[in-house]
Amino acid sequence: MDSTANVSGDVLTLRNITSHSSHAQRNESASINGVNYQVNENGEPPDAPQPSQTYQCLLVFAGFMMTFHVIGINSIYGLFQEFYTSSDTNIVGAQGQDALVSLVGTIGSGLTWSGSVFVNPMIRRFDNVKLISLVGAFVMSLGLFSASFCTQLWQLYITQGLLYGIGSSMYYFPIMSLTPAYFDRNRGAAMGIVLAGSGVGGLVLSPVFHTLLTRLGIQWALRILGIWNFLLGIPISSVLTKKHGAAANVAGRTRVSMAMIKRGTFILQSLGALLQAAGNMVPVYFLTTYSVAVLSYSSSTGSLLLAVNTAVNSAARIGMGILADRVGRQNTMVLSVLFSGVAVFALWYDSDRTRFLAFVVFYGILAGGYNALLPTTITEVYGVQNYSSVNAFIYFIRGLGALFGAPVAGLILGSHQRSARFAGDTIANMSMLKNRYNEVAIFDGVLLLAAGVCVAYVRWLDARDKGGWSWKA
Repeated sequence: MDSTANVSGDVLTLRNITSHSSHAQRNESASINGVNYQVNENGEPPDAPQPSQTYQCLLVFAGFMMTFHVIGINSIYGLFQEFYTSSDTNIVGAQGQDALVSLVGTIGSGLTWSGSVFVNPMIRRFDNVKLISLVGAFVMSLGLFSASFCTQLWQLYITQGLLYGIGSSMYYFPIMSLTPAYFDRNRGAAMGIVLAGSGVGGLVLSPVFHTLLTRLGIQWALRILGIWNFLLGIPISSVLTKKHGAAANVAGRTRVSMAMIKRGTFILQSLGALLQAAGNMVPVYFLTTYSVAVLSYSSSTGSLLLAVNTAVNSAARIGMGILADRVGRQNTMVLSVLFSGVAVFALWYDSDRTRFLAFVVFYGILAGGYNALLPTTITEVYGVQNYSSVNAFIYFIRGLGALFGAPVAGLILGSHQRSARFAGDTIANMSMLKNRYNEVAIFDGVLLLAAGVCVAYVRWLDARDKGGWSWKA
């Protein structure tokens, strides 16, 4: 999900920042996933400390485990959606209410990213980032644990939505800001390892949570997930040191200049980010429910398909980064967004089992391109001197986009029985449900194609502003 972590894109971003820094002014600002820090003309934070290799390894491992369960939990919300809207749900009035239930997950995942607007200033103001991360892990875990006692949807909005989202953002950004400051030549590789945890998390947590859910029930599955999350968060947060040297230059500025806002490329980039985030969330949230309700797969098979999609998406981000170096990053991103929309229409719309399995794989491959390459294209289009503010703002916009995509898709589905086997007229209800999912696929495909058009127009405007067309960009 986007919901997901941008492995190869962040690696390319870090390299791009380093390669352009010699042409920029001293003490420019750079950013990783919306978190800003200062760099000198060598692309390094001033007065950077020289940590031991042992500490560097600990920091990378801590970051890997952090993305493993923050992004991993975000990416498996489809399993929660399947349960909460099923006939076995413990939430009053949630059965068949995909719009209302998906809003819980989009609040949580959306706040993970858009929460940067309040977490970044906290990182700038307080020296002890360990405390910020630890509080975040506690609040995130409290949201999951408290959700186990919920019986009403509004209670889930507060616990698994707001508490979880605010906590995950506080937990996520401190370690993402500190890690790059302690690496020089191996900075890109270090961040690549950290962000690889997101794909591994989805791959592992999907079958594990499904097993907990089927054997222990939703209440104990949530409690175990919350307790495990906090117990793991304690040593991870403890790895963070009090800010000093390079880490002391972490900043939280997210303001974009009015001159930048008025640029056509910025407006279209923001609109494309909003639409892509909204469209990207729909297959992730409804993949499991579609496989169970329409294709009559078992819930365990549905969770396996979600794990496969997450794993393919994570690997594809690295592959898209390699391809982008050869044919151009903007070119690769444009094609990946457009073809992800094509995949929805060609493989998800009115799909049978064979086409849906193809969709799970191909959408996982294509959807990874935008997430991987957005940060690097921001640097190319707006320049390294504007990267910090633009990247942070785009992450905020993507968080907003994640909030409305899946709930609107749920409104299109409307209230319905989760599976045709619960209906009186099996054939009629199955046909009606499949038609509704076809409408969801159309909605999702339009969002992604519109995002692709926006990204393609940004590509054209950027070439015009730079004085001429280049086939590799």
